[in-house]
Amino acid sequence: MPIVYNKNIDQHSVLAIWKIEETEEELLAGLQLKQHERDIISSLNSGKRLLHWLSTRLLLRTMLNTTEYIDCQFDEHGKPYLVNFDYHISLSHSYDYAAVMISKDHPVGVDIELIKHKIKSIKHKFLSDVELAQKQIGDNTEGLYVAWCAKEAIYKWHGKKGLEFKQHIHIKPFKLKSEGSLNAIVELPNGTRELSVNYFKTKDGYMLGYVTGNS
Repeated sequence: MPIVYNKNIDQHSVLAIWKIEETEEELLAGLQLKQHERDIISSLNSGKRLLHWLSTRLLLRTMLNTTEYIDCQFDEHGKPYLVNFDYHISLSHSYDYAAVMISKDHPVGVDIELIKHKIKSIKHKFLSDVELAQKQIGDNTEGLYVAWCAKEAIYKWHGKKGLEFKQHIHIKPFKLKSEGSLNAIVELPNGTRELSVNYFKTKDGYMLGYVTGNS
């Protein structure tokens, strides 16, 4: 199983990325599945959606290093959780990659995206005019993806519906690098919080952002 990135983010949290090179059959062979999961697989048919679903589960199993059955479900907000393991988790996938982040201590969020120029056509949907005025975001494709991945990671970290990218998550000015961090002001129901988001660009054109509860 080709894990191409594996990092201990802090003493409680781990992030891993896996390049999907296996077939559906090879991925299935590494999983223990119950009927409700087989029903999900049947509904996905074949193709990337199924490979993404299978690969995130197999990567999760590898990171937890267990032979026990892993029951990964989603709550009413769409946030993934483990029924029989005491971990916070976050899942993401894009084209040929799957990413998983786990933590024993606090909520986490991760997002991976293939960098494509078409993001420029939707930038006004997730960024405010103030954010777009920042020169490192503006009309910069990589900067736009940093902002998107940061907001998506924060959304997953929060894990509840109602958090709007444009209205509630505000990216502060940052220096765009191939690997770096930025701060974001997040308007949560219980008050405003500033979070630090880490990001990096892969050699083959993907952007990844992640955040932990300790940020």
